[in-house]
Amino acid sequence: MLLNQFVEQKVTCFHQGFKTWQDAVKASGQPLIKEGYIDERYVAAVIACVEKYGPYIVIAPDIAMPHSTEGATGVFKTTIGFMKVEEPVVFDPNDHEKDARLFFMLAAASHEEHLNNMMALSEMLMNDELVQELLKVQNDDDLLALAQKYE
Repeated sequence: MLLNQFVEQKVTCFHQGFKTWQDAVKASGQPLIKEGYIDERYVAAVIACVEKYGPYIVIAPDIAMPHSTEGATGVFKTTIGFMKVEEPVVFDPNDHEKDARLFFMLAAASHEEHLNNMMALSEMLMNDELVQELLKVQNDDDLLALAQKYE
């Protein structure tokens, strides 16, 4: 399950909040940078895309899926990172449906791997009960406990 994968790959982080959505996106990329999946160029590309196209990465209330356009530089290996934020991150001050507390940073080395990631993540996020429980997690142990519950 993805929750186990997040912990095993060391691509999780937990924060109180951020002043800007840009800071939140940068923070969601840090574990992936540290573990060698991506570098700063990819995070900058994600931010540039959101600045250009708007908050398309917010796929549902409370859920953001930071990713860049295909062919972005700075991706070395495929993964999905997980970041939980206590205070909602505001992408559009006029639309609180676009606030997010769960961030799933997508990094894909190929188009096929990107589609597989999107399908696995979408399947997981269709479980409303699981999403509500993700909003309560505080650390990796909480994620692993949830993974056991939903296996």
